[in-house]
Order: sequence, then C-alpha cells, then structure tokens
Amino acid sequence: MPASLSIVFAGTPEFSVPALEALVASRHRVVAVYTQPDRPAGRGQQLAMSAVKQCALKHSLRVEQPQTLRDPAAVERLAQMRPDVMVVVAYGLILPADVLAIPRMGCLNIHASLLPRWRGAAPIHRALLAGDSQTGVTIMQMDVGLDTGPMLLERTMPIGNDDTASSLHDRLAQMGAEALLETIDGLLDGSIAPRTQPAEGATYAAKIRKEEALIDWTRSASELDRQVRAFNPWPVAETRWNGQQLRVWQANLADTHSSAAPGTLLGGDANGIRVATGSGVLNLTRVQLAGRKAVTAAEFLNAQRLDGASLA
Repeated sequence: MPASLSIVFAGTPEFSVPALEALVASRHRVVAVYTQPDRPAGRGQQLAMSAVKQCALKHSLRVEQPQTLRDPAAVERLAQMRPDVMVVVAYGLILPADVLAIPRMGCLNIHASLLPRWRGAAPIHRALLAGDSQTGVTIMQMDVGLDTGPMLLERTMPIGNDDTASSLHDRLAQMGAEALLETIDGLLDGSIAPRTQPAEGATYAAKIRKEEALIDWTRSASELDRQVRAFNPWPVAETRWNGQQLRVWQANLADTHSSAAPGTLLGGDANGIRVATGSGVLNLTRVQLAGRKAVTAAEFLNAQRLDGASLA
C-alpha cells in the first residue's frame, strides 16, 4: 500500500485552497494548517478569516496562526508535530532555516510561474504585463532564498489574448494542486529528483503597487491591454473621465489606427469606447465610474456624452 504522509500545510489566500482540498482528499494526513492571523476587512473592518482558515475549519483541521515563525515557541510547536513534509502555498510569512529543517522530506512550495522566471510576490501579474506567451506552476523544494530552491516538477500553460489575472489565478491554482500530488508521489517512488534552477533567465516579480494601475495613454494599446488584464480583479486599471476616476475592467485592441493625441475619445458603440493611445487604439468594453457599479460600454454611453471629452 502506498505510504501515507503526515503533512503540515501553510497558506493564506484563495489561491492556496485547491492544494489544501487536494491534500485532504488524498491518502495523506493533514495534521495542521498554518495561515496568517485574522485581519480587518471590508467597510466595517471586522476581523476576517483567510480563505485557507475557512477551508481548514470546514474539514475540522487544526489551525495555527502565529504572527511569525521566528519565535522559538512557534518553531518548537511545529517540531512537536513531526511532519514528514510541509506544503507552502502563498503563505505570506518567511520560513527561517530552522523551520525548513523540521519536516523529514523538507518543505514544498507551489509557485505560479516557470522558475526561475518571475520569482517573488506577483508572478501572475508580471507575466501578463510582460506579454509572456506562457506561464505555469513550479513545485519547488524550499531553501532560505526567495524562490531559489531546487525544482521538482513544472507544468506549463498558454496565456490567452483574453486572459486576466483572475482567470490565470484560478487555472494555475488547480494546476498547482494536481502537480503537488504528482510531485509527492514522485518523491515517494523515486521518479522525481530535485534539479537546480538554471542561472540564466531569472526575473523578479515585485509586489503590485496600486499606483501601477494608473493608465498612461502615451503607451501603446498592446501595453495598455495587458495592463487592464493584469490588474483585473485588483487593483483595476484606471484613468480620469471629466475629473472623475474611471476604472477599466475590460478592454481589447481595436482593429483601427489613429493619429489623434493619446487619450482622445474616438467614438463608441455597443462594442466599446475607442481611445487613442501612443500607438494603436484601445477599445474599452467594461468600465466603472467612482461610486457606481461596473457597466458595459453600451450602458455607459447611454448615460454619458463623448463629445469633446478625453481621458487623462
């Protein structure tokens, strides 16, 4: 009978949930779930549980929420569980060397890129912004560096012309969960061995800053299309419409050109609102004025006039 491992899981956001669900449904035993402490959220700033904590409680799993794993008491608490392996998926806390050394088979991480490209906090967004044609997941054995550990398994996925951070997030989360179970089986039967990451091709996926969502109409339509898709659902690309914030949820490349100044509104219909850029035309298809709900271009045009307006 295949071995059943004792696993500690560490994760926080929704991206981590498919991997936890996969482990719960497997032959392995999840002995504890680590997730970040409850945080204030929403307009009322009420304490809210992470997506991983909600999943763990649904399955009656033990939940640990230390502020840090550098606390000797927290390290000892983990050591007492004697896990065979620790699985880490977007946990958000640094695992120091003494924690990495606790599991008998080490710590495994699901990273949402094809390492060594896009090490760091925002690999999905950065891949879209850069115009990468593909992405994927890497199951990695963790070390003290930032996503620098030996690779165990990679799975690739094409990036479509209409993919957003949201759509890639969901597909990669599921792909990562499946690849994780395959990796664990491969480690147990000896068919998978660690491979050092190549020295060439390493890039860093810096955390997304809200100000990056501001649209600069002097950039090309292709760049702005990628910006809109990369920042859906957060922080959402935005511009100014008659002095008001206008968020752009969806857009596409218009099959036309214009010599008008960047930001000039070229017209609109049910198919979108056409805007001149530094090179090419961007067609806005779903937008949102401050304090209003997101609407289609047709709905927006029913309430707003384009005459003489421009975006900045």
